[in-house]
Amino acid sequence: MLTFYDKLSQDFTKLLESGYNYDTIIEVGEQPDTQLFKAHSAILYQRSSYFQQKLANTIKGNNIFNIKLPNISVKTINIVIKYIYGGVVSLENLETSDILNLLITFNEFNFSESVDRLQTLLIEDNASWLRLNFSHIYQISFQNENFKALQQFCNEIIIKRPKLVFESDNFTTLQENALISLLNHDELQLDESVIWDKVILWGKAQNPNLPSNYEQWNEENFKSLKITLKNCLPHIRYFQIPGDEVIDKIRPYKKILEENLWDDIMAKFASPNKPVKSTILLPRKKLTTQLPPRKSISIPSSIINLEHAVEISSWIDRRSTIYDITEIPYEFKLLLRGSRDGFDVKTFHKLCDNIRGLIVVIKVETSNEILGGYNPLGWNSTNNGYTKAPGSFIFSFKSENMKESILSRVNDQSDAIFYGQVNGPSFYHFGHYDPSGPKRWYYYNNNNFQPPIRKAENNYFSIDDYEVFQICKNA
Repeated sequence: MLTFYDKLSQDFTKLLESGYNYDTIIEVGEQPDTQLFKAHSAILYQRSSYFQQKLANTIKGNNIFNIKLPNISVKTINIVIKYIYGGVVSLENLETSDILNLLITFNEFNFSESVDRLQTLLIEDNASWLRLNFSHIYQISFQNENFKALQQFCNEIIIKRPKLVFESDNFTTLQENALISLLNHDELQLDESVIWDKVILWGKAQNPNLPSNYEQWNEENFKSLKITLKNCLPHIRYFQIPGDEVIDKIRPYKKILEENLWDDIMAKFASPNKPVKSTILLPRKKLTTQLPPRKSISIPSSIINLEHAVEISSWIDRRSTIYDITEIPYEFKLLLRGSRDGFDVKTFHKLCDNIRGLIVVIKVETSNEILGGYNPLGWNSTNNGYTKAPGSFIFSFKSENMKESILSRVNDQSDAIFYGQVNGPSFYHFGHYDPSGPKRWYYYNNNNFQPPIRKAENNYFSIDDYEVFQICKNA
């Protein structure tokens, strides 16, 4: 059997672009910033169950279906329609937030294969951004059961750092299924009495008319809370809560417990070896605290600290969660420091040529801005021009606050790294060009690395210092 899917995709894409014999207009956005897209109902109907329903509920006027989508951005619908016609998703010039919006829209349109791929892309290439916007991502991930990969990504973080959710300002707005997913996890790192407190807090928030003082509650008040928490309460490990906390925290709300549970809790304290009818859940597994390595960990840098190095190491290994400081897998071997060895290009090539696995960090003049990049292949002064460097990336640390870090991975593998005799370390449109001055660097926003790592306009800028490290795997 012969297949020519690429040609078929190109033909349908050209049909979309020409608008030939269209019978559907899709209006996107809200007035006065709407935009119209011409399409063909037969293709929309066949490719998307979402549009099947829209077309079924739309009456033709002048032989045209008019479909309005006010809550979808022009950028998103443009990608979606091209995917419907051509089976291709273009992510060029998209911020991570755009990719997230695209994921939500693809899910709404029931494109399951694209939903899975986009989740993988977000987790593997944009994990730092996901952590930066964690609360928002966590809420979204549990709004639909199709976001299993994002749910797992979030839960793996929360299990070790539960305060991210349980102590957040919007904890009480958490969806029930998200809360249950956490309560059901055997490795949730919270004391059981704290978990109980949080569940009660969440339940009360869903019943804002309850009196603030539980001593003033009537039977209906307890009944309302019990109904709200009926799916959460079975996941509490009651028999693992110390006796004094049972009396102080659970007894006031014993009316919301299942029949005989309170009596069984009391009986277990009185006679630990006597069997009870209630289900006794196993204790949660406490993660063992990893002891610091015998050899102290330090980073020989005047620009970055140990937390920066941990973040960079996690990016190199494409981890969905950040390494613990005690488990950083790389040694950062300092090869060059500008203020010590010199800022000229000849010094760079003398000390760093033909060495693989290089991290470059620079301190922007008179600011807290730190920029850098990772080149797994290294540089040399004998070649001239662009080359591939799979796995390369550039980044920005705006300050000591790690939440402000930006990771920008390479998009166009063919133009990742630049070699040149008058160039120092250069990542396509970011790096050192000696004729501009030994302490002058450049950054031009382009599509090769996304997202941008600087908000400043494309220009040259001065640095205070720069360092080059070789990344060596710890034995």
